Amino acid sequence: MSVNERMGQLLAAFEKTTYVRWLRGEGIPIHEGYGIEDVRQLELAPWPRTGGKGAFIQLYGMQGLTGMYTAEIPSGGALNPERHMYEEVICILSGQGATEVWQEGGRKQIFEWGPWSLFAPPLNSWHRLVNGGREPVKFLAATNAPMIMDVFHNDEFVFNCPFRFSDRYEGQQGFFNVGNQRYEKGMQHIWETNFIPDVRSAALDLRDVKGSGVRITQFELAGNELIGHLAQWPVGRYHKAHYHGPGAVLMGLQSSGYVLLWDNELGTRPYESGHAHDVVEIQWKEGSIYCPPGGWFHQHFNTGAQAARHLALRFGSRLYPIGFKIAAQRREDGVYIDVKKGGTLINYEDEDPEIRQRYEKALKKTGVVNQMP
Repeated sequence: MSVNERMGQLLAAFEKTTYVRWLRGEGIPIHEGYGIEDVRQLELAPWPRTGGKGAFIQLYGMQGLTGMYTAEIPSGGALNPERHMYEEVICILSGQGATEVWQEGGRKQIFEWGPWSLFAPPLNSWHRLVNGGREPVKFLAATNAPMIMDVFHNDEFVFNCPFRFSDRYEGQQGFFNVGNQRYEKGMQHIWETNFIPDVRSAALDLRDVKGSGVRITQFELAGNELIGHLAQWPVGRYHKAHYHGPGAVLMGLQSSGYVLLWDNELGTRPYESGHAHDVVEIQWKEGSIYCPPGGWFHQHFNTGAQAARHLALRFGSRLYPIGFKIAAQRREDGVYIDVKKGGTLINYEDEDPEIRQRYEKALKKTGVVNQMP
């Protein structure tokens, strides 16, 4: 059975879950696959529940942990107010506007955003997104709705529970200001902030254990377990291959290239061992999204003329750790540790020789000079 057939069977099995049955009932398009070439170009349809247009995204690597949708707010319009018992992280793809946030009976806070802003409405708080410009607003949202809906399988509870998570949000002034608390925890650089004005220009920290010249900063949002990180690496270079648990969605923000994905059961050298047909290659550019399945090595390559930058929306909070994430990468910092030492990272000297050869061929096609050490 091919890799695609196995993934297709897995996705078909999810049809029985509460979350997927709810998706079907919402009546908007559902886009599936390993990745999407440009999330900004997806077909949308009127979404009565939200008052805008939208579409769901079901990538193979989400595996029942994360959900995703993209939505549009018409010019001069606003979405319906909503609250829900699942966490959500929103990235604005285009347009200008503002978000209102409030607790039941409390005063509203309002903060403005523009293209590539990122934020998370606090868990189960009321919120409403308003288009403040003359053009439609488009945004992408990642959630942990699949887990929450599958556990409770009750829409009334998920969307209309009165409980206030006052430990996360109590209407405090400045909650949505840009955070200035940055530090190292373990082998990870952390940035505590509930708002990022522009994910394409945010300052990042050097963490070249993941690859030559790689910068990575993890951001912690609104007390969530669903958080993310920003990664950047230079022209003519690529990341080291690594794997972790399912559910992490990555979006290209700058430059272009490709990503290789293969099941770690195939070993660290899939081409050399005769499994070239089981390696999945996905092209990425600005606006592309993809999601490595859990336990699959993945390796990000920059073939463009700019430094590459990606946004990752995923589990893995260092403030509120979750067990399956730690177990999937063998230890808390497993994605930074060599597989020979019990981690899930392949160092350059141990990777399949075919990987470097393929990269050199790809660079010749784009005219970019190979800068790999």
